[in-house]
Amino acid sequence: MRVTRGVRMTALVLCLLTTAGASQPARAQATSAGADAAALQTAPAGVQVPLPGADSVLDRRVKAVAQRLRCPVCQGESIQDSPAELATQMKGLVREQLANGRSEQQVLDYFLAKYGDWILLEPRRSGLNLLLYWVPVVFLLTGGIAVYFVARRWMQAGAPGVEVAPGGVDSPRP
Repeated sequence: MRVTRGVRMTALVLCLLTTAGASQPARAQATSAGADAAALQTAPAGVQVPLPGADSVLDRRVKAVAQRLRCPVCQGESIQDSPAELATQMKGLVREQLANGRSEQQVLDYFLAKYGDWILLEPRRSGLNLLLYWVPVVFLLTGGIAVYFVARRWMQAGAPGVEVAPGGVDSPRP
């Protein structure tokens, strides 16, 4: 019965975390979908943004940035892989900003300021996010050390009730 309660509690916590995390992007998407479309339409009059495929260097830079940004609609895909209209608009915005001379980091900073840290598919390695990278390593090392000491103690103790004879043959104790 305890295992069932533990499983239920874990499922409840996961549902609550998923629901809380899903409501935040939906609000950000609702408030910024119109802003993205407006930003796409407000390109400076003298700047020509090359069409996709016309500039292979720009295409590679757009793809590199687009693969690092999460689609607000799909949330499990990058804007590079997402078929959503908002993702297409965001890719166009990335293309426009890179064509205007902004660096890849400046474009990422723009989206971070607009959507927050959740827009990045790979969390930044700073602050509290370091736990995502170091906790599994610490648990793995702790588990390995625990297995080593338990196995060593088990090997030194031998099996109870069995004595090893000098010839290497096990014989029961009298």
